[in-house]
Parts: sequence; C-alpha cells; structure tokens
Amino acid sequence: MNDTIAAISTALGVGAISIIRVSGPESISIVNKIFKGKDLTKVNTHTINYGHIVNNNELIDEVLVSVMKAPKTFTAEDVVEINSHGGISTTNKVLELLLTNGARLAEPGEFTKRAFLNGRIDLVEADGIMNLISSKTEKSRKLSINQLSGKVSSNIKELRNKLVSIISNIEVNIDYPEYEDIEVITNEKIYPSLLSFKEELQTIIKKSEEGKLINEGINLGIIGRPNVGKSSLLNNLLEEEKAIVTDIEGTTRDIVEGTINLNGIVLNIIDTAGIRETDNIVEKIGVEKSKSIINKCDLIILILNYNEELSKEDLELLEKIKDKKHLILINKIDLDKKINLDKLDN
Repeated sequence: MNDTIAAISTALGVGAISIIRVSGPESISIVNKIFKGKDLTKVNTHTINYGHIVNNNELIDEVLVSVMKAPKTFTAEDVVEINSHGGISTTNKVLELLLTNGARLAEPGEFTKRAFLNGRIDLVEADGIMNLISSKTEKSRKLSINQLSGKVSSNIKELRNKLVSIISNIEVNIDYPEYEDIEVITNEKIYPSLLSFKEELQTIIKKSEEGKLINEGINLGIIGRPNVGKSSLLNNLLEEEKAIVTDIEGTTRDIVEGTINLNGIVLNIIDTAGIRETDNIVEKIGVEKSKSIINKCDLIILILNYNEELSKEDLELLEKIKDKKHLILINKIDLDKKINLDKLDN
C-alpha cells in the first residue's frame, strides 16, 4: 500500500463526464505532472481546480481536478479525482499518462480494499458499497445504504459487547472466587442474558438471509416434463417472447433465463429443458442441467399436465422438490382430466 493506484471510476463509454481516481502517497504529485493550472501540491484539501491535462505541451482535455488530502478521504490516503470529458479515447489517454508518470493500475475493488485496510470502513460496510453499486431495485438500494451507514455493524458490535460482558463476569467468578464484593454468577442469572443474546443473533441472521434475497434476488426454477408449458409460463411472466414455444417435445434444450422486478424484489426466472429419458446427447445434457437447477433455486415451480397421468419422471420430480419451497402448477385444465391429484399431497 506504499504505491499509488489509478483507475477509471465511471463506466467506460461515450458520455458527458468520466472520472479517473488516483489514491496513494504520490497521487497529488503524479497528477500535478500532467496538469496545467494551479500547483496542485499547494492547493487546499477538498477543493476543485480548473485546468487542462497536457502531455509534452499537447493539450489532451479540459478538466476539473478534485484534491482530497488524507485522512479525510474514502481510502484515508491522498486522493485525486480527474473529471474529464467522457469520450473513450480521452479517458484512456488520461489514465495512460497517470500510469506513465508513476501510478499503478488499480486491481478490481482495490480502492475499497484500501479503505478497509486503513480502517476507514469495516467488511460489512465494504460489502454494502458493492451491493449499492449493483442494486437493481429500491429495496436493495435502501438495504445497501443501511450497511454503508454502519447500522448493521453497530448492531453486531452491540451484540459483541453483551457477550464480552457475560464472559467477563464468568471469568471473574472463576479467577477470583475469594472476593466477596463481586456478583456471583449462577445459571439462573446468566440464562436470561444468553437467551436474549441468542434471540438477537437469530434476528440478525434472519435479516441477513432476507437481505441476501433482496440484493441477489430470488432464483425461480421452472421444471417439468417436455411440452407441459414451461416456456409459455416464462414468456408470460416476462411479457416477451424470450423462449421458443412449439408443440414439438424437447424444443428447449438449454436453460433460458429472464428477470422481473416483483414489488422491489428481483425474480430471476430460469426455464429448463423438459425432463425425460432420452438418447439424444444434446437433450440429455439439457436434462441434467434441469435436474441440477433444483438444488440451486430458492423456489421451484413444477408444471404438470391435467390431461396426463403422472409419469415416472413426474413422481421423481415430486420427490426431489418435497423438501424445497415449491409450487405445483396444473396446466391444460381445459382438457379431459387424467392426473391423480391425490398423489400431489407431499
């Protein structure tokens, strides 16, 4: 962490503005080498400075340069941010000049890593930053802000302090039994505290699991035999023709995916190949993929045909999903009934 790193912080592409961030002990002096304007080594911290990026008297771009001196920065190091015009060529040229003059290209996530190693943020807050960047819904954004603001870390630290207090009292009783002025810790006294600690810990774990679903979404797998309507269901949920639908069994040979926003929760829908015995090598690979999806998804929809008796494959799928959260959808109810619904009570 004794070197200085640089990277493009905004998405690389055509836009109004791009930001190139530099962090490290030499960040101000490195940028100053390619900046024509005020002497950046003499400006006040947390100021924005107008000027130009130049290379051997060649004008590269008109920029605004933000200078932020340690320790009150994101990484707790000297940080400089160059606001340039958003062209791909211009942005890459500015980064190239920084690397030529002594900076090193930052690894993915290295600015956040430095913030953590320098004590600026903890791991929970670091994870919150990544979640905030990748947020797809408003609920996910709010959850990430809570992580980033330190609320989650504060709850965990409070729990830790309670546990340390309990352990300290036990150790005092064991190490200094001769002291009469200390509180005697018995099972009756310690049990309520431990019970309260357990309940609070379970609450945090439950919220963590809920948070995972909000951030990453719910993986919904649609399974069933060929030609039961899996792809039609996917298309209807997505409101687009994502998967090819025909009357020919085995049309879907591979996994087809799509996402929808359901009241602030991302639903990752996975349409699978029809599960059946087959000698076709390509279809067989698709069937194996379909079976593996069952273990990876948070929710399974098994589609069965109303006009067909339960097959060996249907019964096997019912057995596989019985311990998972699942829904059973009966399709083609406009046709004559042949399915035995009593066998679905699993």
